[in-house]
Amino acid sequence: MKYIIVLGDGMADEPIHELGDKTPLAYAVTPTMDELSKKSEIGLCSTIPKGMKPGSDTANLSVLGYNPRLYYTGRSPLEALSIGVALKETDIALRCNIVTLSDDTLPYEEKNILDHSASEISTEDAAVLLEAIKKELENDIYKYYLGTSYRHLTIWDNGQVVELVPPHDILGKVIGTYLPEDAYLKSMMMKSYDILNNHPLNVERAKKGLNKANSIWFWGAGTKPALTSFEKEFQKKGAMISAVDLLKGIAVGASMKVVEVEGADGTLHTNYEGKAKAAVTELMENKFDFVYIHVEAPDEMGHQGSIPNKIKAIEYLDSRVIRVVKEEMEAYGADYRMLIMPDHPTPIHCRTHTSDPVPYLLYDSTKDAAGSKSYNEAEAAKSGKFVQNGYEMIHKLFEDDIIS
Repeated sequence: MKYIIVLGDGMADEPIHELGDKTPLAYAVTPTMDELSKKSEIGLCSTIPKGMKPGSDTANLSVLGYNPRLYYTGRSPLEALSIGVALKETDIALRCNIVTLSDDTLPYEEKNILDHSASEISTEDAAVLLEAIKKELENDIYKYYLGTSYRHLTIWDNGQVVELVPPHDILGKVIGTYLPEDAYLKSMMMKSYDILNNHPLNVERAKKGLNKANSIWFWGAGTKPALTSFEKEFQKKGAMISAVDLLKGIAVGASMKVVEVEGADGTLHTNYEGKAKAAVTELMENKFDFVYIHVEAPDEMGHQGSIPNKIKAIEYLDSRVIRVVKEEMEAYGADYRMLIMPDHPTPIHCRTHTSDPVPYLLYDSTKDAAGSKSYNEAEAAKSGKFVQNGYEMIHKLFEDDIIS
């Protein structure tokens, strides 16, 4: 038996009036998921432990079978593992986004945050801008490391875990009350605007109609993580397929294989088919037991507040990932179990994550379940099935009988 998780990041949502009070998942044309749903177990799963913040970090740890209360030490340290930064016990890792603030004459504290991803900036453009930041701001205490797209890293030697606000939680708001209390972190963010706003690359981006990547933004502080080996924990040889450093970092921490897919970039236009085919290759040719296929696009479109593009991201997930995996596994004649779910909702109306339970679809190629007419939030709620602890969901996939 082979095991697959297809994770549509932020795919769950709330009913939207413009969609006839349907969610994007219910509205999207998803023939493959609808076909599977008729012979799959459908239900709801709570991935965020009570009292913890609904981040992709805590949620994906849960889905992968790790209790966030035991294993979570912050988001940025997990990304540091992916980038290859060796953390000391006294280091604090910070996510360093490159964001878009309003380009006006107002003081820094009075500017609005317009875009947490700076028009989904390419890693190539981000590298140029981060180099300018390093030249002016890096010192023996604060080191900057290039990540992917808008997602980068700062290591604070002998630092402190301080409360910092994720930029995607405050889109459209005046930033003053959300800036770090730590004076030096705040000063670096303020100086970054002066360095970046009129940088030649940003001048060219503005001419092209792209958002200026004109400020850094710190968040997600944490300490060195200590995950257990996935293979030792679950007796399954596992591989991770994702374009996002966070997921790659979780995989590195769990001693899983990280599979790089050309053209996988975490955007709406990622290489969906490449991810699907890479997953099947790991399972059938490289003899792995388990693959985790993570697709970031639904979450990014939720943060952007784009109803049409969130629907498109879900339809791409259905037709270009799930369908491809299903057809290729069937062509091999393989027995497999596939779990399809989001990590958390990213509702269009608030453009950030919530802690609401998410719908799951659990398919077994060797047997039929009672099923449902389609896979969406409402159908999952109607099923009456509910997994309270998200980190136990993987045991349902592996048929470990931990959940009755």
